[in-house]
Amino acid sequence: MPLAYWCVLVAAILPLVIVIFAKAGGDGDNHLPRDNIERLPPANRRAYAAHLNAYENFPFFAAAVIIAKTQGAPLGMLNILAAIYIVLRIAHAALYIADYATPRSAVFSVAWLINIAIFVLPLFSGA
Repeated sequence: MPLAYWCVLVAAILPLVIVIFAKAGGDGDNHLPRDNIERLPPANRRAYAAHLNAYENFPFFAAAVIIAKTQGAPLGMLNILAAIYIVLRIAHAALYIADYATPRSAVFSVAWLINIAIFVLPLFSGA
């Protein structure tokens, strides 16, 4: 199985890992887990926002990887781009939690461009 598919799995799990930090130390009620988001400390609220952002970005990444693979994209390049995307998404979450807004936005933009590159990669395969 290509590394890029494993990256899809990591991208699917990433929001769950981020939300663990968001909920850490909270006094929330698990029957209504979203009711206390506003009462969380700022870093935990930012982690929750990063968690939501990771979910929002997952479908495009998963689709891009699957489309690229099934349309004959060069596997080596697909794997490299998918791995870079995962590193950028992890950096994005860390920067979000640490409240580095401008670098976070820059990393988000680069990851978004990488995702587009994955999607259009089959155009350059020569197949």
